Amino acid sequence: MNHSNQSTIWTRPFFMALVNNFIIFLVFYSLLTVLPLYVTDELNGTEGEAGLATTIFLLSAIIVRPFSGKIIELLGKKRTLIMSVMLFGVSSFIYFWINDFYLLMGLRFFHGIWFSIGTTVLVAIAAEMIPSHRKGEGLGYFAMSMNLAVVVGPFISLALIQWIPYSSLFMGLALVIVIGFLCSFGIQVTEDDVVEAKVSGRLTFKDLIEVKAIPIALVGFLTSFAYSGIMSFISVYAKSIHLFESVSLFFVVFAAAMLLSRPYTGRLFDRSGPNSVIYPSLIIFAIGLILLSVTHSVLLLLIAGTLIGLGYGALLPSFQTMSIQVAPKRRTGHATATFLIFYDLGIAIGSFVLGVVSSQFGFPPLYLICSGMIFVTIAVYTVVTKRGQHDENQNVSVLEL
Repeated sequence: MNHSNQSTIWTRPFFMALVNNFIIFLVFYSLLTVLPLYVTDELNGTEGEAGLATTIFLLSAIIVRPFSGKIIELLGKKRTLIMSVMLFGVSSFIYFWINDFYLLMGLRFFHGIWFSIGTTVLVAIAAEMIPSHRKGEGLGYFAMSMNLAVVVGPFISLALIQWIPYSSLFMGLALVIVIGFLCSFGIQVTEDDVVEAKVSGRLTFKDLIEVKAIPIALVGFLTSFAYSGIMSFISVYAKSIHLFESVSLFFVVFAAAMLLSRPYTGRLFDRSGPNSVIYPSLIIFAIGLILLSVTHSVLLLLIAGTLIGLGYGALLPSFQTMSIQVAPKRRTGHATATFLIFYDLGIAIGSFVLGVVSSQFGFPPLYLICSGMIFVTIAVYTVVTKRGQHDENQNVSVLEL
């Protein structure tokens, strides 16, 4: 039975995939939050070494991401999912026994590999389950699992380490992954999702990258570059303007705005097309960043968080949907991997570049630069979509001839 032909989004396999995705990102964001503290408190590391716990993980994810599509093509989505979630879980268990900084760095690199493959195949599987005429809405719901994990993961982990040792927290997170692993077996993948691929001795560029997805992936890169200013520096910025005690509320309103708007923006995407969602979302995102640059009170901080949540929250699933829609069905995994490569690079490069900017000019200019990047994104998106429409018109003309 082909899930993509059903009229409903909320099938049992789709829900299982959503839960699995939530659990993986829950563990990811929990570790992202507490490992820097673990490095400084338990391993007597420096702040620079604490930052490497995140950098090494993202580095391995970025390196492996180009190969994820080919792995999915060779093994099939179901086997790739079970393998990646299992090894992601094994990696999570190993944290319990790690008490050396260099061993931790090796584990973070290994862990990032399976995070990269697992998150890629889950999006590809979810995209196949969603009816084509509801793709924007369905992937929007799927992205909500990640958005929810952004808030729940750090909140739970920071609360727990005040009462339990780090080793107990690591074991608890590893046990949560077992639930995700069991959910993997409940996710049905139709036979036409699995491509019989010939294994050759050499890989080509097209084996790793879906070329048709590159233009919209570039737009995703620019957006994630701007978003990295939020993910990497909002806590430090809030502390510098004496609003650190309110930064948790920033993430609450940020997540609430994303979650509450997601059903509406997803349906609007499917009914009226991507432009009806993406242009307003980019403008709202830019306004939120501008407001953040002049924030001096809790109220302004929360208004900025709401606007950024409304704007950014609709963009990631919209771009992801577009990257999947331009690719052939059998290349869904490659298109997903291509988009996520550019997205991860935007976060990684943005965090580094904006870190230099903040050290030289401070945080208000940083967020103004991020807002300027969004206006650049609007221009690039306009060029990309117009060129895509032009290419489609040319193809139609050729077919008519």
